[in-house]
Amino acid sequence: MRTSRTRIKALWRAPAAALAAAAISALAPTVAHAHFSLLEPACATEQDRLGNPQKSAPCGQADPGMPAEPTGAVTTYVQGQTITLRITEPIFHPGHYRVSIAPDPESLPPDPEVTPGSTPCGSTVIETDPKLPLVADGLLVHTAAFTGEQSVEIKLPDDLTCDNCTLQVSEFMSNHAINDPGGCFYHHCATVTIVPREGGGTGSGGAGGGSGDGGAASSSVGSSSSGSGDGSTASAGGSAGDGGAPTGDGGSAGTDASDPSDSSGCGCRVGAAESPTMAGIAGLLALGILRWRRRR
Repeated sequence: MRTSRTRIKALWRAPAAALAAAAISALAPTVAHAHFSLLEPACATEQDRLGNPQKSAPCGQADPGMPAEPTGAVTTYVQGQTITLRITEPIFHPGHYRVSIAPDPESLPPDPEVTPGSTPCGSTVIETDPKLPLVADGLLVHTAAFTGEQSVEIKLPDDLTCDNCTLQVSEFMSNHAINDPGGCFYHHCATVTIVPREGGGTGSGGAGGGSGDGGAASSSVGSSSSGSGDGSTASAGGSAGDGGAPTGDGGSAGTDASDPSDSSGCGCRVGAAESPTMAGIAGLLALGILRWRRRR
């Protein structure tokens, strides 16, 4: 009789333990290594739900194990037009964005120099008076996770026209380990054509409508919580300086759980769901059954 009861307990324990392990696995956050997705203008390459590929400069075209697949998309603008840049940031890092335009990817400027801080990615210079091929810098400065999709308006140079040129959007991340490749930056590119304007007037109102929550910023993400940045650098800590974009408190983006000593890149995590999943409930029930059986 005792042998039979022991066998029955063993039969109960096996599925209960399996359910518990499955529940714990389902509730654990997912490790990812991507940070932003380019929504507008249309990205030149296919992106997964987290924006990959995007590490390698200048366009994420050489990310290891993830070949870039062209979309063939071309966005047409008018000379001097004010266009709309739209992004999402599914994995949060403090930092800012910059935009460059060149005839081809090889002519884009290199990522700027970075000064280490508490992590290798401490701060970098923000150009307050950008010159081509740099069009805008210090965009969407933030120290907290965005609450959703972000947009910002950018004016194209009045004297620039081109056919199938490359518009690059890059993200500087402070408080971050060194990515390999990419360093402290992530990159996306769009293929754009800029046609001459008619009548000599400057175009306005870019495709996609007006700007959203995020605005252009030329100030710093300083170490002070007062946000009185001087417009020259961006670094970890504090809030956006004068002229900076609003920052979202909280939001759905995952927080960074990277180890600064990890030279292969960050181990960023997508936040877990707010409410228990069915797998989690099943796991709790299984654990309760397992404990009850052990007491018998």
